[in-house]
Amino acid sequence: MKITISKFLVLFFVLFALSSCTSDDEKDISEECSPIEKGTKIMPLGASRVQGFSGLFESYRYELWKDLIDGGFEFDFVGNNEDLWEYSTYKNYCFDNEHEGRGGWTAAQINDNIENWLTAVGDVDIVLFSSPGGNDALSGADFDGIVANVNIIIDKIQANNSNITIIIEQLAPGKTSFMTEEYTVLFAQMKTVIKQISSSKTTATSEVVVVDMATGFTDGMLADDIHYNQAGAAFIAERYYNTLVPFLD
Repeated sequence: MKITISKFLVLFFVLFALSSCTSDDEKDISEECSPIEKGTKIMPLGASRVQGFSGLFESYRYELWKDLIDGGFEFDFVGNNEDLWEYSTYKNYCFDNEHEGRGGWTAAQINDNIENWLTAVGDVDIVLFSSPGGNDALSGADFDGIVANVNIIIDKIQANNSNITIIIEQLAPGKTSFMTEEYTVLFAQMKTVIKQISSSKTTATSEVVVVDMATGFTDGMLADDIHYNQAGAAFIAERYYNTLVPFLD
């Protein structure tokens, strides 16, 4: 989702402090854990709701990773981006922090880069397409242009792997006080369009699956106007997990 310049500067200095102040004990813990590097390759794709910023707002990825470990699945998060901060180990595993989340990026920007990302990563089995068009809507982009870019992104993903599964979000709303009438209408339109995209883009070998992140999502799940807190990250992770299980089985 979109981040202003002032927020970005604050985030930069916080990130510098976090990455510079890791204790020896934390480093020892990360060195003793084992990575998960086999199984279904899952690419988390999107903007800041995927990327997260530990200490200010959360990504769903860490909670989903723990859920999948608890489920006994073999999987591998993939992407060209990695977090610069550390997460706690879980059941002696190191967090798999690879992803394709980029704070502030629009569907147009993702569309311009997705082919290069897929080429660099290699084989991908499942893409988790988070908040498609969210930043575009917040920046006032043309609605038809947003829909066109989301469709083209899916085309490019399927062209890279005709057997891929794409799980695409009906995006969770921002805080009630933030959701103007215009934003509310746009989010509702996107919710409808995502269903249409899922139907039109599903093929005999590549399913495009809708996951509803909006129903049941509340203000108490947000760290600020648009980003998840711990409760929000857990909520989103559970929705993804329940949608993923049939494809992992």
